[in-house]
Amino acid sequence: MKTALTIENLSFAYGKKKALDDVSFSINRGECTLLLGPNGAGKSTLFSLITRLYDSREGNINLCGFDIKKQSREALGRLGVVFQQTTLDMDLTVLQNLHYHAALHGIARKVANQRIQEELERLNMYERRKEKVRQLNGGHKRRVEIARALLHKPSLLLLDEPTVGLDVPSRKSIVEHVHQLANDNQLAVLWATHLIDEIYPDDSLLVLHQGQIKARGSIPSILKSSNTETVSDAFYQLTQGASA
Repeated sequence: MKTALTIENLSFAYGKKKALDDVSFSINRGECTLLLGPNGAGKSTLFSLITRLYDSREGNINLCGFDIKKQSREALGRLGVVFQQTTLDMDLTVLQNLHYHAALHGIARKVANQRIQEELERLNMYERRKEKVRQLNGGHKRRVEIARALLHKPSLLLLDEPTVGLDVPSRKSIVEHVHQLANDNQLAVLWATHLIDEIYPDDSLLVLHQGQIKARGSIPSILKSSNTETVSDAFYQLTQGASA
C-alpha cells in the first residue's frame, strides 16, 4: 500500500473550543511531511488523535489500511513515535530501554539484538549502548528515542518537535538521518516543527492554523499559491503573522 496515513474530516474540541476543524490529508510511503503551525494551531491535538491518546468523535484516521478505531492494534503497530518530551527510563541503559520496547512489541530476543545493533550503529550510538540514559546529552537521548521508534519496523514515523533544545550539530544530524530513512526505507514521516531550516526542498508541507489546514503540498506549489518566495514568507502570510 502506497498510502501510510489518511485523515478525513477530522474535528476535535475541548468543550466548546474547537482544536481541529475538518482536517483532511494523506501521507505516502517515502514521503517526509513537515507540519508547520503557530502555538495553539492544533499540532499536539492532531498527534494525540493519531496515537489514540485522545479519541476522536468526528472524522476518520487510517494507518496503512487499518481504521485506528476499529483496528487499533493493527494500526498502531505500524506507527513509530518520538514525542517532544523524552519518555526514556533515565535509570536504565540504552540497551535496557530498547530491549524493553522490543519486548512490548513481541520481538524475539535474537531479532531484537540484531535490530538494536543496526539502529544504534546507524545513529553512531552503538558504543554507548551500556551507558545509562541519564548520562547522555540531549542529542544522544533523541537518537536513542528514534532508534526505539524504528525497532518494530513501522511504516509511519511521527516526530513531535524532536529537536527542541538541541544544539545545531545535533539538530542537523537528526534532520539528515530522518530524511535519509524516508528516502532509503520508504518510511512515511510526519514531522511537527517550528524551525524552517529543518525543511528540505523535496519535503511536503502542511500548514495548520487555528485548527484548519491552510496549505498542503510541495514547497513550489505552496510558494506559487501564496505568491511568496520563501517558506518563511508563505508561513507568515498563511497564518496572518502569527508567531511559530
